[in-house]
Amino acid sequence: MHEAAHRVLVVGIDGVRLDALNRLPTPHLDALAAEGFLAPIEVDADTPTMSGPCWATVVTGVTVAKHGVWSNDFTGNRLDVFPDFATRLAVQDGRRSFVAAGWQPLMQAHHGGPLFRAPSRTAYISPTADTPEAWEHCDEQITDAAVHVLADAEAGAETVVGAVSVAGAEAADDIEASFVYLGPPDETAHFLGCGEEYEASIRRADARLGRLLAAVRSRPSFADEQWTFLVVTDHGHVDAGGHGGRTSEERTAWLVAAGPGIGPAPRPLRHADVAAQVFAALGRHPDRHWTLDGRPFAAAPHAVLLDMDGTLVDTESLWLRTVREAVPRIGTDDLFDVLGRSAAEAALRLLPLTGDDDPQPLAADLEARFLTAVQREAAPLPGALALLDLLQESGIPTALVSASSRPVMDAVLKTLGADRFGTTVAEGETPRGKPAADPYLAAARALLVDPAACLAVEDSPTGVAAAEAAGCRVLAVPSYAPIEPGPRRTVRRGLEGIGREELWAAGL
Repeated sequence: MHEAAHRVLVVGIDGVRLDALNRLPTPHLDALAAEGFLAPIEVDADTPTMSGPCWATVVTGVTVAKHGVWSNDFTGNRLDVFPDFATRLAVQDGRRSFVAAGWQPLMQAHHGGPLFRAPSRTAYISPTADTPEAWEHCDEQITDAAVHVLADAEAGAETVVGAVSVAGAEAADDIEASFVYLGPPDETAHFLGCGEEYEASIRRADARLGRLLAAVRSRPSFADEQWTFLVVTDHGHVDAGGHGGRTSEERTAWLVAAGPGIGPAPRPLRHADVAAQVFAALGRHPDRHWTLDGRPFAAAPHAVLLDMDGTLVDTESLWLRTVREAVPRIGTDDLFDVLGRSAAEAALRLLPLTGDDDPQPLAADLEARFLTAVQREAAPLPGALALLDLLQESGIPTALVSASSRPVMDAVLKTLGADRFGTTVAEGETPRGKPAADPYLAAARALLVDPAACLAVEDSPTGVAAAEAAGCRVLAVPSYAPIEPGPRRTVRRGLEGIGREELWAAGL
């Protein structure tokens, strides 16, 4: 199956109030929101409601305490340690990135800048005067330059579009991540307040966004690409046009997002989530040493590691019946305590109830009874085969990770289809079993993926503990014992109805 190339376009529109956006006709923003979502962002309590700190948080994925941009004077920043996403991708990964902007601190060494240190390609021109009219003219030129690049027009090492220098040597179709800055709404509000001219500037920004989207969709390679679009503002304004304070009008920003796996906004969003989503959309799992503060809201897992019993096949009831038959005096708490555990570990835990000294006969009895029941009665749970089909169609590697023995797993694989899994890990094939991390670490290692970029699908607290110990995000579908939602853990009733959006958002 041919894998589509992933691309991201971030458009930053400065100083657009959410209430103004909601009441104005902005067809291009509205269309993107209909494909994905429009959601408010509240500027962090420690962040000044100024362009410098907010944009730095948007593009670095860390807050002011780390990037050190506290005002529109960037002096004293730590952008060398916490660089913008365009620079990270270009310098650390060798990926092509593009930035187009007209505000000087974003692009040049001015008052401690630039914010964007080393993208692969840039387009910059400053307005001829600090007036709304000059900023509108500047943004027309910036949009012209960005359209030229995004449309995959052929360009040499440096092409002049109007009066804009577009610097960069490689062909535009190599560019994977772009940031385009549109500034006039903010400048208009500063000069004229949030009245008719301000609203007209917002509508013009929407029209420029439409030109950028049209350029992307005109690309000869567009049919073979998957684009994520993120449109974000930095802060709002008071009615008179200023900002920098803590009023709701100033602290309320917003994000429009659309693209693969992006559905309704799943949770309260932060500015730092934008850069995290850029990396996720490109399949780039952040290095832990980046210490990003943001989290993506939709990310294709690099692999999905699936528990077997009670998750994909209806064997938990068979296991509980087996334990009851082997240990008739067992109580409910002890019964649920052995969910998700191997026969050997269950036997150790159940030994005090039997009065025996040796757990091995009980373990052998449990294993034999359970295997017989699985061979006769095991069946896929609702939604299990559809989920495996979705993963196969999406090209996502899968592993089967079970606390059951290899004979039990092999019996189940005859029902599920062994060819659906890139690797399988059964009880006894790692130094420790669940709830230790070993089985999930082994599965990720076999698939050559980072466990932190994997999604584990589990039904028991024991399995969830193992997956989380390995660093995986988790989708929990509780069978008998309850499981509560938590960080990097999503809980849903079952596997039925899981689509791309639910899968991409699980555990984030």
